[in-house]
Amino acid sequence: MLKKILYSIWLLLFILTVVVSVKNTNFNTFISMIENRTFDLRQNLMIKENSKSVSSDIVIIAIDDATYEYILEKYGEWPLPRSVYAKIAEYIEKQQPQSIAFDLMFVNSMRSDPKSDQMLVDMMKKYDNIFVSMNLDNQDADLRTPPVLPDGMSVALKNNSGRVSFASQTYTNCRKILDGILKNSSNIGMINVTRAEDGILRKMPVLVRYQDKYYPQLGLKVGMDYIKSHSDVQYDFTKLQIDPNSNLLVGNRKIYLDKDGSAILNWYGPHETYPYIPLYKVIQLISGKKTDLDINFNNKIVYFGTTASSLFDIKTVPSSRIYPGVEVQATYVNNIIDNNFIRKCDRSFTVLMGVLLALMTILIVMNESSAFVGSLAAFSVYILYVFATYYAMKYFNLWIDVVYPLGLAIVTFITAYIVKYLIKSRDFEQQYVLATTDGLTDLYNHRYFQEQMRMMVEASKRYESPFSLIILDIDFFKKFNDTFGHQAGDAVLRQVAQTLKKNIRATDIACRYGGEEMSIILPKTEYDLAVFTAQKICERVSSKHFHLPNGKETSVTISLGVAAYPQDGLSAEEIIEMADKRLYNAKHNGRNRVGS
Repeated sequence: MLKKILYSIWLLLFILTVVVSVKNTNFNTFISMIENRTFDLRQNLMIKENSKSVSSDIVIIAIDDATYEYILEKYGEWPLPRSVYAKIAEYIEKQQPQSIAFDLMFVNSMRSDPKSDQMLVDMMKKYDNIFVSMNLDNQDADLRTPPVLPDGMSVALKNNSGRVSFASQTYTNCRKILDGILKNSSNIGMINVTRAEDGILRKMPVLVRYQDKYYPQLGLKVGMDYIKSHSDVQYDFTKLQIDPNSNLLVGNRKIYLDKDGSAILNWYGPHETYPYIPLYKVIQLISGKKTDLDINFNNKIVYFGTTASSLFDIKTVPSSRIYPGVEVQATYVNNIIDNNFIRKCDRSFTVLMGVLLALMTILIVMNESSAFVGSLAAFSVYILYVFATYYAMKYFNLWIDVVYPLGLAIVTFITAYIVKYLIKSRDFEQQYVLATTDGLTDLYNHRYFQEQMRMMVEASKRYESPFSLIILDIDFFKKFNDTFGHQAGDAVLRQVAQTLKKNIRATDIACRYGGEEMSIILPKTEYDLAVFTAQKICERVSSKHFHLPNGKETSVTISLGVAAYPQDGLSAEEIIEMADKRLYNAKHNGRNRVGS
């Protein structure tokens, strides 16, 4: 019965733990932060194994520290005149690139040169494979009036997922880029980013919402251009949809979205990176200067972006603490090219994994008698699970949660052993009671009596303290059994035993010595006090009415003998012998008394 109660309480607590952990927001935030770090660890292990390679179709023209210094020396200020970008783009277009993407914001400013800006606008009109960026924000409308963006920039979205809401990707304002670009090109993508609570960028928005319209990310725009030119099927990328499984359908690709409409990127390492070309070398090249630059832009995706730390476009990502924003964009496009985005298993799957690990833990702990073997088996299962989550990400791009299932399993492991050993402790206690207790009288048995006498003698010798022993016998018990029967005799034995227990101290030890004989060990008790106790017990037994199985009542008397350590002996045998001798004297002198 006790086992069932303990198991029921444990099961109830287990279910309560699962429910609370799933519903508690703060707990989930804490678990998510740790889980994100396990994602980073897995990504870095994959990078070290060289299991991922960047696309050779992507090239980055970087505004690095050297370029920034070059611009300040040659042009006297930052930003670079837009006409320079127009000339570079014209040079690259001669080699027929796949696309050119500027991870740069061409906004109006006091330093803008209308003629230079117009050259950039004209270049955008001329080519349909050049992309520029813009950023949405939540600036106060009193400081900046939210502009209305051209219809050609947005896409129609059919959202068939009940989970994807774009709640955190909805903005109220934006900083416009050059009007000439807005009016003449639809190749404008957003460059908003998504950071986790720890500040690390692991995922990127696919679409952002502004004035009830959806605008593609710059990386998605560039990626859709790549799909269009590398597919025999023509897709209408102005109309996108999200399927019921939260996948954004982009041509023949499926990009899994989280509830906020972001895609989890598969990261490439700081050592396995894209070809970098310093912008100043390209400027020198188009100016007619000799350089060591030797690169073919044919069919390449050419990204322009800043990598100089002073230009503040540095991110922290799973693979590196210092990662240029332009390389984040390149990684985004690379994931589209390889169809390589990470899919995160949903919360229900995570809870299921946790419950399965917990159930396996219960089976192992409850069925394995050895704690060491059980622990080894349980933790082997956990290690296998961790390896499985790693290889699921490596080969199937699946992000299976580690922290919650393992945490639930370890809590189950600890509580299972607590419950198991509570039950074992209770079973041991019951077995100990059965081994040391007389089944009829519920007093300690003869074996326990002998052990306690030896221990009492040793303790009394060490601490020089006295103890006493009372041995008693029911008078004429054989005759009583012959007259009333053995069942009546057993009833009397039980009731006499209960009388003894009620009239001694909690520290005294009452035992069945054998047959109708019983004994009481009285620790730290001198002879005179023991005699007083024996006389009290003798009187209580003689005055008590004992109930028989046939409903009748009877009375019995007892005779008692008392001995004490050290005056009556220095060993258990001597003290028992003396108490037994005085019991004999009590019987010889008329019974119902304490012998001397």
